[in-house]
Amino acid sequence: MAMLPLCLILLTNLLHFLSAQQTNGYVSVGASLTATPNASSWLSSSGEFAFGFQQIQGNDNFLLSIWYDKIPDKTIVWYPKDGHTVPSGSKVELTGGTGLVLTDPEGKQIWTSGSISNIASGFMNDTGNFVIIGSDSRNIWESFNHPTDTMLPTQVMARGGVISSKMSKTNFSAGKFQLRFQLDGNFVLYTLDIISGSTGNPNYNTGTFNVSSSTNSGYQYIFNATGYMYILKGNGEKYELTPRDSLPSGDYYHRATLDYDGVFAQYYYPKNSDGNQRWEVVWSEPENICKIDGGGACGLNNVCSLEDNRPICECPQGFSLLDSNVPNGDCKPDFAPSCDEDYREEQFDFIELNNIDWPQHDYVHMDPSNEESCKTSCLKDCFCAVAIYRDSQCWRKQIPLSNGRKDSSVIVKAFLKFSNGNHSLQRPEFSREDKNRRSLILLGSALLSTSVFVIIFLTSVICIGFFRVYKKRSLNPYPSSKAVEATLPRFTYQELVKATDGFKVELGKGAFGAVYKGVIGTKMVAVKKLHSLIQDVQKEFKIEVNTIARTNHKNLVQLLGYCDEGEQRLLIYEYMSNGTLAGFLFEDTRPSWKQRSNVAIGIAKGLAYLHEECSTQIIHCDIKPQNILLDEHCDAKIADFGLAKILMLNQSRTNTGIRGTKGYVAPEWFRNTLVSVKVDVYSFGVLLLEIVSCRKSVVFESDNEDMEVLTDFAWDCYQKGLLDTFVENDSEALDDYKKLTRFVMVGLWCVQENPSLRPTMRKVIQMLEGGLEVAEPPCPFPYSLTSFKSFNECG
Repeated sequence: MAMLPLCLILLTNLLHFLSAQQTNGYVSVGASLTATPNASSWLSSSGEFAFGFQQIQGNDNFLLSIWYDKIPDKTIVWYPKDGHTVPSGSKVELTGGTGLVLTDPEGKQIWTSGSISNIASGFMNDTGNFVIIGSDSRNIWESFNHPTDTMLPTQVMARGGVISSKMSKTNFSAGKFQLRFQLDGNFVLYTLDIISGSTGNPNYNTGTFNVSSSTNSGYQYIFNATGYMYILKGNGEKYELTPRDSLPSGDYYHRATLDYDGVFAQYYYPKNSDGNQRWEVVWSEPENICKIDGGGACGLNNVCSLEDNRPICECPQGFSLLDSNVPNGDCKPDFAPSCDEDYREEQFDFIELNNIDWPQHDYVHMDPSNEESCKTSCLKDCFCAVAIYRDSQCWRKQIPLSNGRKDSSVIVKAFLKFSNGNHSLQRPEFSREDKNRRSLILLGSALLSTSVFVIIFLTSVICIGFFRVYKKRSLNPYPSSKAVEATLPRFTYQELVKATDGFKVELGKGAFGAVYKGVIGTKMVAVKKLHSLIQDVQKEFKIEVNTIARTNHKNLVQLLGYCDEGEQRLLIYEYMSNGTLAGFLFEDTRPSWKQRSNVAIGIAKGLAYLHEECSTQIIHCDIKPQNILLDEHCDAKIADFGLAKILMLNQSRTNTGIRGTKGYVAPEWFRNTLVSVKVDVYSFGVLLLEIVSCRKSVVFESDNEDMEVLTDFAWDCYQKGLLDTFVENDSEALDDYKKLTRFVMVGLWCVQENPSLRPTMRKVIQMLEGGLEVAEPPCPFPYSLTSFKSFNECG
């Protein structure tokens, strides 16, 4: 019985310790959090802010951070300066001698709040400020004093303070933009050279400095509790950042963030939200970052354009991102001219880019000029990489190009030089057979400079090597040279078995094969294994490899290699971390309107490339959500060219068997008539209406007797002015009603039964982006051969 009181005392102390871990925002010394999915966090007393680990992009990457816990997207407002993500099992602990300590699963220290002592507790404040409190009850460390990319109400910044953008949406390391409260009192936004840390011209500044009188200069940046931001000058005057009467009345969250695209914006969000709201912009600077010389949103060779007053960076045709994870970074040229001794102008041609300019760093200016002489002068000049033609003037430029911008209101042409026989895109690695040949060639080059005796010896070695290769090939009943004409890396079947861990993780399955997750080197890949027993699989394999190998566009899935060994046919693609568009659209959580808009335009651009910009015109024939994949940034990429029909340049239509998927197939497939690229336009129209509404193209009702057809429903809603019904009262889309109407009208034009009425994909892009007015669409199916119970006749 004597043990009972002791146990009760121990139990009471234990319960007190556990409750002291966090009570009303307080965190006790020794408390810790572990990075796992759905892990607990330290909440403020109101529950509005949380401190802990956020899982980034659903991967095994966790970020120590502070976020709005009552907002569905858990908007992050603070993280340690370096922005390092950590793996599952990492831990943060409030220690008595150091403060906050972040360690990885092996106990290695990743970050600390600094060398501080005499710590009594921590406190997660309702303002979003995490505070470490000393034994004398004073605050000895605050997250507010170490801001990253965001400022919050009640937060103050003194001269010398800095906030930095993150690298991208999901990369929280320091990006290329900094907002500095300079020692002279000026509040200045810069673009940084990440390597050197040097700055160009300011992208924005408040001008709150006075050379002759420091009392008239900025003294403090203040974000007050009501949501207003201003610079307080030494003489007590205020320089207002938040425009007067711009804030909404009511109960709102407020924040100001230097976003990864270089725009400093103030946002608000309703506290009593039903979950369908989004952060709205109060004000932002700079007004048009694309037009700022010496700074700008995009890296070298990149091109900036505005969408909803925000910059979008895109590598132009002929360039690709240096780092695919940094969309606003530098673009590397797929080909760059050089002044070799054998330079001949007939070896080169131009890619024509409309409404794109790089207005700086030209080394030759021709005034006056005409388009032809502008191109000719660049061809004759081995240093010229791009010629810009505008207003009867010509500018010749070298790579790298800076401050690229796209503006449909300016008539300008950029002529990008490329080699007619451009083979500069090297294989990522050689097959074993290729390595043997290459070794012999390199050995031969070295030995040929010695003596005749060595040359004779070398000849013998080459002959023996050639005989062995020939003998090995003669044993192969499926010679790969006939199967695949494309110059792509070739892998053995066993290499791909190892890369996929025995085809362990299946990503998807289609009519011609299954797709598996794999790793080659350090690169994640998707391996498509074609069914070996399907008739004409050899033909299918040849079509897919040779078709995709010729393409190069940011909105097409990249083919990285292949395997053609015995009966095994496999294709290696880049890995798309966010899966298919079908999963994106038709899950429980509706994607944002902006995301859906970007996806639609991306798909349109990929199709326009296939139809109009490839050396041989390509009809995809099976455009549907399952064949659109999304990368880590949710950018759309068209996949699966297995059903593509390649048209030569002198062809416009072709006879072929019915191809495609029910619900997306154009009517001409069923009428035994010639088909053209307009079948893809029809499929895209259906897909566009799906993207807008987040509804499937065909929904079967009870016992398959009735079906609801999306194109009919879209026409009904458009005619009756019920687009709110079509998007199920999506507030984001309805707030952008003009764009919503435009997208639905474009979709209805694309699904016209008469192919001649459908626009080209180039016009589709112009209409979607608002550069071309959209006329009233006619009834899409005036003479439909089929009708269903849910159809409404066109009046």
